[in-house]
Amino acid sequence: MEFSLFVHMERLTPDQPQARLNDEFIELCKMADAAGMRAIWTGEHHGMEFTIAPNPLTTLVNLAHHTKRVRLGTGTVIAPFWHPIKLAGEAAAADLMTGGRIELGVARGAYAYEYERLMPGMDAWEAGQRMREMTPLLPRLWAGDCAHDGQYFAFPATTSAPKPAQPGGPPIWIAARDPNSHEFGVHNGFNIQVTPLWQGMREIETLMSRFDAACASHEGARPKIMLLHHTYVGADGDDVAQAAKDLSRFYCYFGAWFQNKRPVEQGLIAPLSAAEIAGNAMMAPENLARDLTIGTAPEVTRRIKAYEALGYDEFAFWIDSGMSFERKRSSLARFIDEVMPAFQ
Repeated sequence: MEFSLFVHMERLTPDQPQARLNDEFIELCKMADAAGMRAIWTGEHHGMEFTIAPNPLTTLVNLAHHTKRVRLGTGTVIAPFWHPIKLAGEAAAADLMTGGRIELGVARGAYAYEYERLMPGMDAWEAGQRMREMTPLLPRLWAGDCAHDGQYFAFPATTSAPKPAQPGGPPIWIAARDPNSHEFGVHNGFNIQVTPLWQGMREIETLMSRFDAACASHEGARPKIMLLHHTYVGADGDDVAQAAKDLSRFYCYFGAWFQNKRPVEQGLIAPLSAAEIAGNAMMAPENLARDLTIGTAPEVTRRIKAYEALGYDEFAFWIDSGMSFERKRSSLARFIDEVMPAFQ
């Protein structure tokens, strides 16, 4: 089992200076690098201070100046917001600038809030079709002289400029959930990223079974599969209980953004009341304590051992949570010092 950190800047209130949030983001990434984590993943979102990440490639190039060895991955770029020639060129440039450390996670996106602002009229189905047409073009553009005439993109022979530093280009990861997306990724030789969100061990097992089925239907080499999950390593039971409450609040806001019904001003969604949060039974703290990777160090270790036994190659510590920087840093430090050694 390898480990990585999934992290963004997140701003919950107007009084949080964005410069300070950026400094804290970099500090967490430096911890991951110093600890020997395999990768750092950061994604793409627009107009949402819930997750501040307009261009992950820009972020990763900057992180290369603050880290030494860790791989730098997009977790993920939103495929329908990109033209394949533009994405191939920018990913190759980032790879060149970072000395060949880039990995490219690609997804269709999820928030209608973003679709209606960047691609009005597009729905999730079309976004997925755009991803499926675009992503296989990236290695061809890196190889050079790729021409294409498809449903969404058409262009004469084109070569990525620059070429990526890594032979063949950055490894590509597909964010997959349903069986068809697993099959698409595996059959194209791409690695797979999955997240069960709040849905717990049954979903973690289901996602692995879909990956295994896709591998069984393909004669090529087995790619990697990474599990992305909200993680908190608590100092004691009270600390873990507080983390469950914090993550309950996070997921209530996550759901509000996903539903796209509440007003948004200055990139901040209208606050949820205590009654609204308490009334969301699905996201209740006791459910998240059961279904997320949270607990004391021995408890988190046991959970990740179970994921490893299922066949997951990488575990990504999803640290976004609405918690203070100090609590995030302490949790990550306990993960590094008390959980990771059990897998070495």
